[in-house]
Amino acid sequence: MSAPRRWIAIFVISLGALCVTSASSMAAFTEEGVAETFHVSREVTILGVSLFVAGLGVGPLLVGPLSEVYGRNIIYRISYILFLIFTFPVAFAPNITVFLIFRLLTGFCGSAFLSVAGGSVSDLFPDSRVVNPMGLYTASPFIGPTLGPLIAGCGNMSRLNIDWRWTYRIDLCWIFGQCILLFIFVPETYAPVLLKRKAARLRKHTGNLKYYAPLDRREGSLTSAILISCYKPFQLMLFDRMALLLNTWNALLLGILYLAFQAFPIIFEDKHHFDLQMTGLSFLGLGIGMLVALSTLPLWNRLFEHKAKQFNGTYPPEVRLIMGQVGGVLVPVGLFWLAFTTYSTVPWIVPIIASAPLGAGIFFSFMSTFMYLVTAYRPISASAMASNSALRCIFAAAFPLFAGPMYDRLGTVGATALLAGLTTLMAPLPFIFFHIGERLRKKSPFAVQ
Repeated sequence: MSAPRRWIAIFVISLGALCVTSASSMAAFTEEGVAETFHVSREVTILGVSLFVAGLGVGPLLVGPLSEVYGRNIIYRISYILFLIFTFPVAFAPNITVFLIFRLLTGFCGSAFLSVAGGSVSDLFPDSRVVNPMGLYTASPFIGPTLGPLIAGCGNMSRLNIDWRWTYRIDLCWIFGQCILLFIFVPETYAPVLLKRKAARLRKHTGNLKYYAPLDRREGSLTSAILISCYKPFQLMLFDRMALLLNTWNALLLGILYLAFQAFPIIFEDKHHFDLQMTGLSFLGLGIGMLVALSTLPLWNRLFEHKAKQFNGTYPPEVRLIMGQVGGVLVPVGLFWLAFTTYSTVPWIVPIIASAPLGAGIFFSFMSTFMYLVTAYRPISASAMASNSALRCIFAAAFPLFAGPMYDRLGTVGATALLAGLTTLMAPLPFIFFHIGERLRKKSPFAVQ
């Protein structure tokens, strides 16, 4: 496959991840309309975000093993078609029960782009060239949640008497277009499945039944593979402290990102009297910070090439944590800056600017951890990533539920500073594991030696 076709495929897959994750946060800006339509409390409508994210966390445990049997492409197509179908009951829900059930199902169906997609990147690019495409893919699921409020703010314009359902109708148009792009531009990339298809063609054309691929004689059932994928990630976290701590650090960061969808309306609507559309635009700082971080990947490539020369071609996985060290510093800096500029007397632009280093730090932290888990736990890299995804989604589902009470009790300064303090406690992790990670890997039954 030519380089342009590979990049087009990665772009379409990344766009799919962007669409899924932006759908997760759209619900935060339809809560008021949903509460009025279905006559429920605001706390119930927050479940629209939490259940979607819970589906994102559970889905990879199933679609991961399926992709290793049937290939990446069919998983993408089926999951996105179901994602499209199940979004209709959300957009046209007759009651809150239907709305919440199908928010959970749409999150589950969209989860393929948070688990299988990483495998597609490694299928299409060798290790020496994987940083840039992996960076593009890694940025998409985290820029997506900041894009969701922008779309929701435009689609849910109460001043023009436009119903909240238009947010999901706009989302339906995007999902439909994404389905078309997937069918046209994303081929099958998983080598064992391609080999299986080749063997089937040879058997058909030659009549020789001796042609077969490893997948044709796969040991164990699909059910056992799914069961293994369910317990292996949690086994890793139970018996490997380094994986548990890195996953907890990432989970805290994603929890804070999703908590922001409840916190930013409190900060900007209550303190600065923003309307819904302007509050959606307040997430631009986070998104710009992530895009700036993404633009620095060529510099990181040069650093990794330099490290490779120092280690005679292959550097240890801990080198990947240098990026995490930068992220570990930027996140608490951004949060403390945000916390102490939430006063109504401070110009509204200042906390938005403060969210930019927060966005950049989140990107660097995730990018570093993802690359480290894949290389340090290469024999079970899929399980390592699934463990990270599961814990991240648990935190992201839970944090929005207590955001309102926490900000009511502690205030915008105290609540945001508390989050900054928690990230400060976690910030030393990439520095510590950079120095002792190799020693810990030698003791781990899961990591490469």
